[in-house]
Amino acid sequence: MTELLPLLTYSFLMSSTPGPNNVMLTASGANFGYRRTLPHILGIAAGHGPQIFLTCLGLGALFLRIPVLHDALRVAGALWLVWIAWKLAGSAVGGAELQRPLSFVQALAFQMVNPKGWIKAITLAAVFMPAGLDVVSGALLVTAVSIAINLPCVSMWALFGVAISRWLTDARRRRGFNVIMAVSLLILAVTLLV
Repeated sequence: MTELLPLLTYSFLMSSTPGPNNVMLTASGANFGYRRTLPHILGIAAGHGPQIFLTCLGLGALFLRIPVLHDALRVAGALWLVWIAWKLAGSAVGGAELQRPLSFVQALAFQMVNPKGWIKAITLAAVFMPAGLDVVSGALLVTAVSIAINLPCVSMWALFGVAISRWLTDARRRRGFNVIMAVSLLILAVTLLV
């Protein structure tokens, strides 16, 4: 399937670049360790999986009726990635102090208001729904691939927090890290438009 590599790449970049979940996981990993952060990690998948699946179901059916929407959302998704890349290049990863780690239910509920999660779900539905499958099978495939990529990526953010809590105090290193993430998003944005 020729669509699998771009789907894997997009899922990896969206799951591994800074966003609300990953910043919270980094802070939680740094403050509480990996084991106490694990319910937060699993809550992200439990909330984001149905979000992706339901978005793919609705938009998949809509795109069958109005194919030009697919192109419009692909361009909008690429522009959003450029905007996020711009913001990342000029920002620093912040470490919020937490009283306790987020629970499974809190992390699950957060996905319903996480703007990066919604953009990811909409882009997955708009750009990566396989043409050769029915809508339900395509939605299941896209959801399964995205969550399979997401779990190790968000786990790495928690482990990253555990490992580098002191490393991010250097502003130059923080900027360098964000520039690398921004360049990755720009490359993905270009591939969406080609």
